[in-house]
Amino acid sequence: MADSLPFSQACENNRQPILEQLGQVLTEPATVLEIGTGTGQHAEYIASRLPHLHWLPTDHPDNLWMCRQRLEQADLANIDDPRLLDVGNRPWQLPPFDHAFTANTSHIMAWEEVCRMFEGVAERLPVGGTFCLYGPFNYHGTFTSDSNRDFDRYLRARAGHMGLRDIDQVTALASELGLALKHDAGMPANNRFLVFEKIR
Repeated sequence: MADSLPFSQACENNRQPILEQLGQVLTEPATVLEIGTGTGQHAEYIASRLPHLHWLPTDHPDNLWMCRQRLEQADLANIDDPRLLDVGNRPWQLPPFDHAFTANTSHIMAWEEVCRMFEGVAERLPVGGTFCLYGPFNYHGTFTSDSNRDFDRYLRARAGHMGLRDIDQVTALASELGLALKHDAGMPANNRFLVFEKIR
């Protein structure tokens, strides 16, 4: 039953704002890689409302089980079978994709894993393809809100490798890999929606 499916209240809260951003950026038929599909709520919601996108859900081997039942029940023709993806294990064994999307992963991953994620995306994106990231970020070494500062403290207490990333650090990493920041939108709950385009 749907009530027994893994559920994230954060996904429920942010799915519509994310849909609106993706709908503006991804206007043409394309395959979209989702890194860190989690419960599958984003995949189900976005794919059902943007049928011109073919959704490729992936997650770490420890977490992939969380999305399977939801996506099987959704039975949407434009969602691929969920696939294993450990971002640090390259080359990625995935079909071709035109764009990539991830939500609330960069502050959970270690910084080294964030680097591997960007490297893997940059390696596979075609020129003109985009990498869309949703989540909280610091700006120029400063928290953008007290709630983000508290969230960062909470994450670091859970595990030392976690924590909010700084936009300058992320943008510099992306630039080295041929990804240019083209869009930075404010989102509810002090989050951001970043769009990097593959330019070389």
